[in-house]
Amino acid sequence: STGLTEDQKEFQKVALDFAAKEMAPNMAEWDEKEIFPVETMRKAAQLGFGGIYVKPDVGGSGLSRIDTSIIFEALSTGCTSTTAYMSIHNMCVWMIDTFGNEEQRRRFCPSLCSMEKFASYCLTEPGSGSDAASLLTSAQRKGDTYVLNGSKAFISGGGDTDVYVVMCRTGGPGPKGISCLVLEKGMPGLSFGKKEKKVGWNSQPTRAVIFEDCVVPVGNRLGAEGQGFSIAMQGLNGGRINIASCSLGAAHASVLLAQEHLTVRKQFGEPLASNQYLQFRLAEMATRLVAARLMVRNAARALQDGREDAAVLCSMAKLFATDECFTICNQALQMHGGYGYLKDYAVQQFVRDIRVHQILEGTNEVMRMIVARNLLQG
Repeated sequence: STGLTEDQKEFQKVALDFAAKEMAPNMAEWDEKEIFPVETMRKAAQLGFGGIYVKPDVGGSGLSRIDTSIIFEALSTGCTSTTAYMSIHNMCVWMIDTFGNEEQRRRFCPSLCSMEKFASYCLTEPGSGSDAASLLTSAQRKGDTYVLNGSKAFISGGGDTDVYVVMCRTGGPGPKGISCLVLEKGMPGLSFGKKEKKVGWNSQPTRAVIFEDCVVPVGNRLGAEGQGFSIAMQGLNGGRINIASCSLGAAHASVLLAQEHLTVRKQFGEPLASNQYLQFRLAEMATRLVAARLMVRNAARALQDGREDAAVLCSMAKLFATDECFTICNQALQMHGGYGYLKDYAVQQFVRDIRVHQILEGTNEVMRMIVARNLLQG
């Protein structure tokens, strides 16, 4: 909490307490039984965590990007998988709040901020992941409706959520032909694939989202035709900060678990904590965590201020934090020895849940491309 305002320290404390009392005791069961903890998330929404950086007039908390990062880091110490879904939900509500008209904001945002309803973000397709601008899901304009055909892959919450923010092609090839539509569960022609079996992130369902002559009112389009790719990318800048923040929480929890294990576990007649090699590794883990946290908060501040370098700083922060935090969690597991590989010990779940953070919201290879392009363009 170094450098935080009194308000930010209070947000952090509330989120840490919620993580410790409501999430951490259930984390293993949610993972094992693949439970989507709807009621727990609604309790979090009562604390203002359902629309953290959404405007207050539609039920949001109206907080800054750095406040949001602090909250997601704290919640992630209790269950990284659940917090990561909440971060995606928050990104969707922000997109509707920011790019929707007044009618759309008032129709969708209040029930999403209270988490009475849940949202999913639909960009990735079976054939377009990193190359998002090549997406093929089409939306043909027919009078005052669009008719959607295509499918989305790896959609967090897919099938269990109520609102789908969908990027689709209304025009020609490339990013300028993409628009953004908001779909609601139950619309004719909207269906879902099988629930995917995943290494981690098991407290949130993942399914394909399928559109077969799915009719959507033109009144459900966010922004103008052709604005969808810009909306998607602006959403992802914040999403990258959010997912990096979730990585920080997992790494923070893993450092504490390693610290405790080194103190308690004895080998060769001495606590592991007396081994200088392990002391040095723990010191490196804590140093990497603090460095990553500072980088994420710096990018969050740039995004909040609307700085020109915000997008590249978000990419740097996502790349650095998710890579470093996975290394921290993995090292914490190693320090546990054989115990770390048992599901009775939480450290293995943090390793499994955090691994996908290097892939989603833009793979870390794509983050390198964004940073390199920025440098080489001067």
